[in-house]
Amino acid sequence: MTLFVDIFLWAIVVVLGIMVVSRSQSLFFESLRFALREFMTLLPRIAIGMIGSGFIAEILPQDAMLAWFGPGTGPLGMVIAAVAGALTPGGPVIGFALATTALKSGAGAPQVIVYNIAWALFALQRVVIYEIPAMPPRVVWLRVLVSLPLPFLAAWAALIVGKP
Repeated sequence: MTLFVDIFLWAIVVVLGIMVVSRSQSLFFESLRFALREFMTLLPRIAIGMIGSGFIAEILPQDAMLAWFGPGTGPLGMVIAAVAGALTPGGPVIGFALATTALKSGAGAPQVIVYNIAWALFALQRVVIYEIPAMPPRVVWLRVLVSLPLPFLAAWAALIVGKP
């Protein structure tokens, strides 16, 4: 499955590259330089995050992870995961590394799904630092309110689609 995803993503890149080259060769090379610069900037961060998540997974007490986020924690574990996701600062390197750490430490897949989606939707620092200054607070809090069920619906859907 992983190989299929990799091939699919590379196919998309090739098609997009062909589309850009057909528009302008100079635009293609400019885009390629930009992509390589971004890749070189992100690669060390991703590597550090993944290696760090492995270290964190070994440090975290397995029994505590199972007690708070384990497969048997049910709805309470999902609520705790949602709060943890909303309170997790940082970008994808931090959020996904912590989710990976939780899985390695024995957390249940539904709890990790709730954590990831809550982190993506409700990251408190992003709401306070970016959203409220950019939009009326009423709109921001309305967005948060209507989005509240989404992490739990995603975990429920994952359980229905297949045993995660």
